[in-house]
Amino acid sequence: MRDLPPFCLQPADTWRRQLAALDAADPQYVTQLVERLLDAGREAGASDLHLHPTPQGLDVRWRIDGVLHQLDVLPARIAPNVVARLKVLAELLTYRTDVPQEGRIRASEPKVEVRVSTFPTLYGEKAVVRLFAEPGRFLTLDSLGFDTAVQAGLRRLSAETSGAILVTGPAGAGKTTTLYACLREIVAQLAGGRSIASLEDPIEVAVAGVAQSQVNLAAGFDLAIGLKFLLRQDPEVIMLGEVRDAATAEVAFQASLTGHLVLSTFHAGSAAGAISRLSDMGIAPYLLRSGVLAILSQRLVRRLCSCSQACENAEGFLGLPVTQARRAVGCAECRGTGYQGRMLLAEMFTAERSELGRAILSRCDAARLESLAVEAGMVTRWQRACQAVEAGLTTPAEVRRVLGFGE
Repeated sequence: MRDLPPFCLQPADTWRRQLAALDAADPQYVTQLVERLLDAGREAGASDLHLHPTPQGLDVRWRIDGVLHQLDVLPARIAPNVVARLKVLAELLTYRTDVPQEGRIRASEPKVEVRVSTFPTLYGEKAVVRLFAEPGRFLTLDSLGFDTAVQAGLRRLSAETSGAILVTGPAGAGKTTTLYACLREIVAQLAGGRSIASLEDPIEVAVAGVAQSQVNLAAGFDLAIGLKFLLRQDPEVIMLGEVRDAATAEVAFQASLTGHLVLSTFHAGSAAGAISRLSDMGIAPYLLRSGVLAILSQRLVRRLCSCSQACENAEGFLGLPVTQARRAVGCAECRGTGYQGRMLLAEMFTAERSELGRAILSRCDAARLESLAVEAGMVTRWQRACQAVEAGLTTPAEVRRVLGFGE
């Protein structure tokens, strides 16, 4: 076991003891191994488990607070069986190892439900397991840690009767968690007085007061087709798991202009960048100008532990325009990492100002749109990151790890 930080050692030790106690000759060996692995991931607070086949064996890693760490390397002889067991639990086709598949493990206890994605690689199938948040966590917008202005904006826009709210960011940035919080906000605001429906791939969390549906690609029930039929169900609020293609985006924005509030996620590097990407996908500028209520771009950075120390010179600022910063040290409380938990960096783009609207209609690039948005009062992800560094909440190194060195 290599590269494992101190805060992972206790659940990792438990995993190794349980693995050593299993009988490799037992017909249920792989079944028990997978069960122990899922339990270990939950105990460690991992958001994802990566099982990557290599010539040496099945490389098992877990992602904790956004960082990937190696847990173990399982023998190559059982690698196909471990992935096959996950596919059985997720109701996937075990005999198809040549195509990507995705499914959800349905269990009686919510705490063990996971999403499984498989992908063919050179040495066999790779599997990535997404561990859902525990039931009851992140119930409302108040629980997510948004800036006061962003939270107030989301709450205000969630009360609108038409338009689209998009949440952007990379995988693992909490986009779906934000959408679920918005849905709960809408349900609470009107006490069930609006028809709310969702179309997801897959359903991650059950939300009371929402008619939730899951796509079924094998049956030809994809997001675009499902959305067209969903519009005939007289919904007032629609949540789409993700806008993935032009066909889905077109229907979603048309719906946002015809008396529906549409919430969805979209992959883009920034809020303004999402407008450019949608335009490049062929979405008409008038749909973007009139249909978009707001685009929220969010990232998660690790929060500093109280054991942090002040940076002694400007070299530790890593080029960020800050006057002071702290660095991670590590102690028993944070188990040697220097960080405890994560915090949100979010920017919200709205097209309410006429100049921004004209820029969208003129198909201006993302840099110009962002510049106009900043002039109109938008606080960018970089500005929030620098504010967090100045306040001693995170480090320049963590900001660069998450946002990069592009700006």
